[in-house]
Amino acid sequence: MARRHNDRKRRGRVVNGWLIVDKPSGMTSTTVVNRVKRLYDAAKAGHGGTLDPLATGLLPIAFGEATKTVPYVMDGLKTYRFTLRLGQRTETDDAEGDVVEESDVRPSEEDIRAALPQFIGNIQQTPPIYSAIKVNGERAYDLARANKPVVLEPRPIYIEGFQLIGYTDSDHADFLVMSGKGAYMRSLARDLAQVVGTEGHISALRRLKVGPFTENDAISLDELDSIGQIVALEQRLLPVAAALDDIPALRLTEIEASRLKNGQTVSLLRKVDLQRIADFIDGDTVLATGQDGPIALVRYMAGEVQPIRLLNL
Repeated sequence: MARRHNDRKRRGRVVNGWLIVDKPSGMTSTTVVNRVKRLYDAAKAGHGGTLDPLATGLLPIAFGEATKTVPYVMDGLKTYRFTLRLGQRTETDDAEGDVVEESDVRPSEEDIRAALPQFIGNIQQTPPIYSAIKVNGERAYDLARANKPVVLEPRPIYIEGFQLIGYTDSDHADFLVMSGKGAYMRSLARDLAQVVGTEGHISALRRLKVGPFTENDAISLDELDSIGQIVALEQRLLPVAAALDDIPALRLTEIEASRLKNGQTVSLLRKVDLQRIADFIDGDTVLATGQDGPIALVRYMAGEVQPIRLLNL
């Protein structure tokens, strides 16, 4: 999955694939990416969805050509487990911020369960002021830290599921959430607490699933450090196409593959092609493959496929 890059101006090796890291608490996503990038001596790496420093769990890291598939991971559903600390709102909406509001109200289990349905489906959510969203060119968290006013507009998000899964004690309730892109668990916890008549913030947060990736795919930073050798580290990489499990695939002939690699449209209107395209709908994104593996992400339209992103593997 890797080879030495010949361009001396570019630092690091060309590494292609996905690594699913189990991020520890107290570390930023960027810090994790940079640490793993150094371990692999990789020229290019990025992540498939930021986790707050407080949070633990799945942080998918894309190397090389896998960075072209990051949007498909970020657009996938994500599963989280979090603990809601009842009775206290913090400036950051999690345990890292100072308490700014307190309440003696402790809602019943029935009150919480009754409130959950209004947070399921397509809803509007106001992000935390301590977030990376830009306001007039500046990050919201930079403005908040400088004690400048931060006004963030509600934005549409999608919540597929929101379950109360238990209580640790009267101050702490545990939840399981399945959400779409752009949903903030901190906002979800804050808003739920307010709907049931109290204040609240997240005291613990773990991401369990991102798109096609689960905890079974994950490896800790300590385990990566213990492996040490590049060859052994590369054996822990998942293929670039692992991010595209939910995308239909199209096997191309050598001639078709050659045309696609040259940026040309490939027509699939012959009678013998009908079975290959039977399940496609106009506008579908499709993974085009050849005898040596993935070639490109393409868009299907009216019996033709056009390249969106070539994968140089």
